[in-house]
Amino acid sequence: MANHEPKHPNSVLLPFMAPGHIIPMIDMAKLLAKRGVDVTIIVTHLDAARFSSVIHRAVESGLSIRLLKIRFPCEEAGLPPGCESIELLPSYNLVPNFFAATNMLQKPLEKMLIEIAPTPSCIICDKHLSWTAETCNKFQIPRIIFDGMSCFTQLVTHNIYLSKIHQTVPPNEPFVVPGLPDRIEFTRLQLPGLFNPGPTDLIDVREQVMKTELQAYGVVINSFEEVENRYVDEFRKLKNGRVWCVGPLSRYSSGDLGIRGGIQASIDYDQCLKWLDERERGSVVYACLGSLGRLSPPQFMELALGLEASHHPFILVMQGGERLVEVERWISDEGIEERCRERGLFVRGWAPQVLILSHPGVGAFLTHCGWNSTLEGISAGLPMITWPIFADQFLNEKLVVQVLETGVRVGARGIVYLGEEEKPEINVTRDEVKEAVRRVMDEREDGCERKERARKLGEMAKRSVEEGGSEALAQRGPVSRYMARVASTNGATFRLPLLAGRLRQRRVL
Repeated sequence: MANHEPKHPNSVLLPFMAPGHIIPMIDMAKLLAKRGVDVTIIVTHLDAARFSSVIHRAVESGLSIRLLKIRFPCEEAGLPPGCESIELLPSYNLVPNFFAATNMLQKPLEKMLIEIAPTPSCIICDKHLSWTAETCNKFQIPRIIFDGMSCFTQLVTHNIYLSKIHQTVPPNEPFVVPGLPDRIEFTRLQLPGLFNPGPTDLIDVREQVMKTELQAYGVVINSFEEVENRYVDEFRKLKNGRVWCVGPLSRYSSGDLGIRGGIQASIDYDQCLKWLDERERGSVVYACLGSLGRLSPPQFMELALGLEASHHPFILVMQGGERLVEVERWISDEGIEERCRERGLFVRGWAPQVLILSHPGVGAFLTHCGWNSTLEGISAGLPMITWPIFADQFLNEKLVVQVLETGVRVGARGIVYLGEEEKPEINVTRDEVKEAVRRVMDEREDGCERKERARKLGEMAKRSVEEGGSEALAQRGPVSRYMARVASTNGATFRLPLLAGRLRQRRVL
């Protein structure tokens, strides 16, 4: 491997193979490149095809970004050919196989690193690629992990893990998370798999991720300090100050909103905009439960009927899955799409979400509370209707509803594991959906105050990425304070410009 010092900081980015993980990494690549960093993104052949047009436009604009392909070992891991992204799994029982395939990437990735010149200043990788810790040690390259969760969720998870408080109460009984700036309660059934494992949970994978997290030089978070400042401060204390908020990353894709992250929307966005243009300002409810969220057909029916009963215009996104045929049959038999054709738009597959959320016709966002979507809703200045399904989504719901006070719950009660969507005891009803929509869209005092809080957060998000805002890495704001300052460790001093810093000697970390 060449070991001469690069003229510019250069970073290798390694995203996890899922839309919610790779899309913010693509945005981060553009952010770094705009600030003078040479960026290399290593992705599978499938993701190279998905994102090459976005990267090509970035390169044509003068940004130093290159895309390298790595073969994803589907068949060696027992996956169907072409199954290179986790949302493409035909069954969630194959999730262990998918993680086994990601582990097989270590050796070919190391061969690629030998050929990359100059030697990377650092590797920024998804935390779920835990084998990168060994690789970075071998090549003496600093490792910075990208975590797709909020600082709020990070801190809650850490405090629950240390205290074991969830083990002291029955599954349905609320408990208070210790050591937080606010009084926050959960039940065990609302906690992510680390504390509430499902039947196909990857305990060994989680343990390895936690172990290698501790070995990382620092953590990059897709958030901005104004939205969760007390939690950023507390989480930063746990990481010796090496936490860098670089979001909202979605705001760096202004030129690619129609094909967010390179994935072509399933609906023509001009058609979508025309439909929205014909609606009154702030009247539309946009409902999308994420790329991995799969409601059972009965729950999808309750969602659709609840939106219909609200009498507000709505856009409802329907993701794929093995039971989509059943949902489509119900839509046809029920006649709901025809019945709501004047005020309801059904989108099948990928939707241009950031584009839709930024339209003035949209007045609320019904979301699963995945962090990307949550942050996109916050950035758009919209109040939210929260329907968490799994992972960290109940934690994000608590941030939106209780801490920020910009959301209303539909009433989801516990985690629904992937592949096990039939849980009648925690089902949401159409009446609960209708009531949540009513409260969020209400023009009376509570509704107006909620909308105003959401609007102000949207303005903060906008300022955070403007020139002279907290995104201006060399000027001012939280990023500059923690990334462009001189850092000192074990007596060695070096700069961390723009995340990538000239961190060449692993012994100083």
